[in-house]
Amino acid sequence: MKKLIHKLYGGLRFTWPRLIAYAVGAAALTAVFLIFPFFEGTSFHRMGVYLEAWIFLAILIMANCKTPLESALKTFVFFLISQPLIYLFQVPFSSMGWSLFGYYSYWFFLTLLTFPAAFVGWYITKKNWLSLLILAPVLAFLGTVFIETARETVLCFPRLLIAALFCLGQILLYVYLFTSNVWQKLVGLLAALVAAAFILLTTKAVDVNWSMYLPDDPVLTESASVTVEDAGIAQVSVESTGESSMVRVSSTRLGSTPMTIRDGENEYHYLVTIRKDAEGNTVIDITPQNS
Repeated sequence: MKKLIHKLYGGLRFTWPRLIAYAVGAAALTAVFLIFPFFEGTSFHRMGVYLEAWIFLAILIMANCKTPLESALKTFVFFLISQPLIYLFQVPFSSMGWSLFGYYSYWFFLTLLTFPAAFVGWYITKKNWLSLLILAPVLAFLGTVFIETARETVLCFPRLLIAALFCLGQILLYVYLFTSNVWQKLVGLLAALVAAAFILLTTKAVDVNWSMYLPDDPVLTESASVTVEDAGIAQVSVESTGESSMVRVSSTRLGSTPMTIRDGENEYHYLVTIRKDAEGNTVIDITPQNS
């Protein structure tokens, strides 16, 4: 395994024909993940939307170049070929047709950035403290993505499990490959750990605030009030009354809690459930109980 890793990161020859084939292959694979509905919402679908897979492919190029200029040129050309091809391959299969290229502007901007980024990024192969300084933002980014995807996996197993393991694997691989001593390895892991901890502490697994109709369509009056048994699960208030009575539900947690609406002599009892569906979307269910 050790020999294979060092062969992949330093022992490959990215000639220009091979680089072009590499770019076309990456674009074709990404287009497959985007075209077929089977992959929607999965770790594979992320390749056409997020950056972690493209960081992996770019670093593979950088690690097999002899000079920073070669790294910059080949990484830039790789993105210049692969990104528009992804949209081109999708055109015959999409109802948007050529309008898909409206999304290319974001990736074109990133493509321009790959030239200076890959020029500087090549120096991670020197395995010194400057290399680690250059690598640290990548490790922090991957740590952030790891905690976000791992959180989704926990909430809706096994959704995004492969993406989480892929990011974790990259962190461990780059710390192993591009550092030369134990102190550098510890600092590299710390960069990823701090970024992950920051995301974990400052973001919420669920954050919804929706207006909803009640399932049995009660006609509420201005005197209606709501009591929720566990306000830590959900906060509910009357949004509108009359024929179009609605409630507003907000939550930052998953779970279920009973809810009672008192309106004069009438009482309406519900169970409010905050959950994740199979695609990882947050869903609010309001189920009538005995009224």
